[in-house]
This record gives sequence, structure tokens and C-alpha cells, in this order.
Amino acid sequence: MGRTFDAVMHMLYPRRCPVCDDAVSPAGADVCRDCRGVFPALPEETCAKCGKPLSARQKDEGYCGDCLRIDHAFDRGFSLFSYRDVAPSVYRFKYKGRQEYASYYAGRFVKRNKRALGRLSLDALIPVPLAKKKLQKRGYNQAEVFARALSGHLRVPVMNDIITRVRDTKPQKELDYYGRRNNLKNAFIMKKNDVSLKSVALVDDIYTTGSTADEIASLLKQSGVRFVYVFTPAIGQLQS
Repeated sequence: MGRTFDAVMHMLYPRRCPVCDDAVSPAGADVCRDCRGVFPALPEETCAKCGKPLSARQKDEGYCGDCLRIDHAFDRGFSLFSYRDVAPSVYRFKYKGRQEYASYYAGRFVKRNKRALGRLSLDALIPVPLAKKKLQKRGYNQAEVFARALSGHLRVPVMNDIITRVRDTKPQKELDYYGRRNNLKNAFIMKKNDVSLKSVALVDDIYTTGSTADEIASLLKQSGVRFVYVFTPAIGQLQS
């Protein structure tokens, strides 16, 4: 009965491929057989702070231009794809209800970053919270969906009751670096002041300048968290 139910549900609501957005073939997979490997993962050499790919010149320094200029509050960022390679996929995941993409993103994320992830000793995955209006309109928080997919691989609990967003903000993509920083001032607060976590990962959909991650990481470290990492399936372009 269970297999029959699953087969019927797949016919009515087929899982969509994160690459082509057609019904996944073969059924039950995370990505179409012909779409495997279409999205290139980030190169091995990335910024030692945020995880962005490096230019030939930056490889000698080990850091991207952003991280040479900015003293980030988080400790290290890990990602999977360059945003320009997967922008339509992430857009559908974020705005068009394609929550099933998270399992594909999470599987490849863990595979690409397996060696580093094994050294982090994480206590929790903390999804970046959405404003209430956006959550009600969208129906889900894409960061939490990705975090729960990662949790299944990493066996690390998702905690969405530690940080809350208390102020809606302008879309970050419309602002420059300093505008992003000011836009997020006092946008988040700690829901729990007795946090006893040592090492956590903030989970979001895209890393750009790190403004959101820094704002939340500062709160977490003020509460006693020692290490704050950032996990995203996609990351923006490097700066010169």
C-alpha cells in the first residue's frame, strides 16, 4: 500500500529536477540522470574565510578582496556553487516552492565539503530567519528547508528557536555593502539568552557580502558561542 501511495503521489506531484525543473528521471532521484554534473561545484581553492572562489592573483594571499577588507564576525564560510551558475535553480527553490531541491543541494554540499565538515564538531544548524510577512507569503523558509536536508546527512540538530528577526528589511540585493550593513542593524535578536552551544553553523541560501551572517554571528558570540560557520548552497562573485 505504501509503495502504491508513493507511486500515485509521484504521478500527481512529481519531484522536480533542480537543474532542468522537469519531473526527475528516474523517479525517486534528486536530479535527472542527464543533469548530473551540469552544475559545476566550486573549485578546491577558495577564500579561507568566506569560501568564495579566488582569482589567480588572490590564490597567493588565500583570501578574496572582500575578506581582506572586512573583519567578519563568523569564522568560516562553506558553499557549493557559484551563484551565477545556479541562479535560476536557487530562485525557484527560494520563491517558487521547489523545496525538494534541498536534498540535492545538501547531498552535493556534504560531498564537496566532507573533509572540512568532519573537523567542525557542530552542535547545531541555525537557519537564518525570515521576516514574518515574508514567511506567511512564501509559506516556508528556504534556509530552514536546506538546514533540515543537511541535518539528515550530518546528524546535527536544526535549532530555529534561538535567533528571530524582529524587523523587516529592504531586499539586500538592492543595496551596496554599507547599505546592507545598515539595513540589518537590530534586525535580529536572541530568543534564548542561555545558549550553551560551542560550535554552530548559520544556514542560508546565498552568501554575498556576509552582512547577514556577521550580524547574527555577533549576537551568537556575545551569548557565548565560540565558533560560528556559514553554510550556503550558492555564493556570489569574488571581488578584486
